[in-house]
Amino acid sequence: MTQPATGARDGDDQLGSAPRQAVAAPAGPLPPGQYIPRTLPVLHYGPVPAFNQSTWDLRIFGATAAAEDTLLSWEDLRKLPVCEVIADFHCVTKFTVPAVHWAGVPALEVLRRFPPAPAVTHVMIWADFGYSANIRISDFAADPTLLATHRDGEQLAPEHGYPLRLVVPSLYAWKSVKWVRAIEYMTVDRRGFWEERGYHNTADPWREQRYSYQELEGEGPPL
Repeated sequence: MTQPATGARDGDDQLGSAPRQAVAAPAGPLPPGQYIPRTLPVLHYGPVPAFNQSTWDLRIFGATAAAEDTLLSWEDLRKLPVCEVIADFHCVTKFTVPAVHWAGVPALEVLRRFPPAPAVTHVMIWADFGYSANIRISDFAADPTLLATHRDGEQLAPEHGYPLRLVVPSLYAWKSVKWVRAIEYMTVDRRGFWEERGYHNTADPWREQRYSYQELEGEGPPL
């Protein structure tokens, strides 16, 4: 793993208008094998990218309903509606941070404004430096899923995904990609970075789907 560099923040812009009422993901006992740490650890592959507000963009491509790509600037993203989500954060390395308060753009809003084609079954989330994670369209469209810009009332720190990270509370946290730069709609499932390297294709913490050797027939494309 490359030692992280320090990501630069360019401006302290807020997204959209006042956030909608917080959506609370289901709370309860920990998933099997999990424990609660004292703080939220920092885990990622590769360096922390620097953020330049004037050159940053978010690409939405693949099997779109309009059969064309969309490129959003940081200013475009700031105009989208925002919401808040309170949810437990489950890492595949076995820690869970309870009741993390996230704020950002709901994934459902992205799907509404930039819809996928009817045949889309999965989404690939792309980050800087070619990192990626695949998730089912149903997980991306779930109410608590959002593209987060803030955590616990503060702008995301660079090491936690500033300026934009995906948050999918229903899955292990490697699916909650940091430093999101593109959303690809797919009609056929394809493995992302860690899914190609031995991690489970679906990543449901309640079923303890940590590794690819646990996959049942139909739970992922061939390795």
